[in-house]
Amino acid sequence: MKKFGVFVTLIILLIGCSSNQDTQANNEKSEGKITIYSTLYPLAYFAEEIGGELVEVETVLPPGADPHNYEPTSKTMIDIAESDMFLFNGANLEAYASKMEEALAEEDVLMVEASEGVSLVEHVHHHEEQHEQEDTHEGEKEHGHDHEDGEDHGHEHEAHDQEDEEDHEHTDNQQVAEESNDGHDHDHGDADPHLWLDPIRAIELARNVKDSLIELHPDQEETFDSNFHSLEERLIELDESYHQQLENATNNEILVTHAAYGYWEQSYGIEQIALAGLSPSEEPSQKQLENIIDHVQERNIQYLLFEQNVEPKVAEVIQAETNVESLQLHNLSILTEEDVENQETYFTLMERNLEVLNTALEY
Repeated sequence: MKKFGVFVTLIILLIGCSSNQDTQANNEKSEGKITIYSTLYPLAYFAEEIGGELVEVETVLPPGADPHNYEPTSKTMIDIAESDMFLFNGANLEAYASKMEEALAEEDVLMVEASEGVSLVEHVHHHEEQHEQEDTHEGEKEHGHDHEDGEDHGHEHEAHDQEDEEDHEHTDNQQVAEESNDGHDHDHGDADPHLWLDPIRAIELARNVKDSLIELHPDQEETFDSNFHSLEERLIELDESYHQQLENATNNEILVTHAAYGYWEQSYGIEQIALAGLSPSEEPSQKQLENIIDHVQERNIQYLLFEQNVEPKVAEVIQAETNVESLQLHNLSILTEEDVENQETYFTLMERNLEVLNTALEY
């Protein structure tokens, strides 16, 4: 990050030069479409849906990139400096966000942290080794199974009340992946930044986007509000589909490449066994890998859910040792070139994920 700090200093100088040359263009930019640069695909999609023809949105990351370790190029920094809005997730996902704020401090760019004010799930880190994994999930596959650490999903919609009040402590799978002991000693570490995968929290992300658009163009408030409410209704329907289809699943554990699905655990009772941590670069130790293999074999889990932009080396080991089949789960952080060609959207990808979950949970 020190190297990136030097890079940002140089970019600040470049932006200054560019801004001096383009003052007239910057003064006139608000007269046309609102130009937005977004770090993540879901945020870009929400901005397009809410802003409609009044916005022009670009995603910072190239197709298939990993938002956890991406660093913007000098050209990207200059492009953002000439835009109206920089839209980022926050919740410590984009390591470069604070440097971006520093670089753009003197620019007429609205910095929008989409996750601001949204309730986050803490990712639990277990530290002490577990030498023998207890079989505590026996007979626990009903969606309403007992848990100790209850967290309300925070939905404000009556359709979800009975589900939202269910408690979903997932210490068993966290133990498998992170070497805990029977005492459940842990500390609550980083917040899970992947909140766009929860349709209800996605509403709050979209609301923050809408409010920011209104801040830039208050004369278009009625249009932005109307478009937001249409998007909100679709997200509520998507959440209901997830509840309806997953509550009667035969099982509730999924084997995934990194811990991006904590919100599904809390909302729908789908417990993730992750090969890596919140970032795909956090690969498991040898002991953790052995625990995962043992658990997959004990539970007879049939599928390893790869992601569109994550290919951990340990996945090959898991497949060789357990003979699990492969399915693709889309984390939606960024589209692939194939997604773009197929005109995939947030909703088509989330619906496809639901189909994948229905298959993966039937074992």
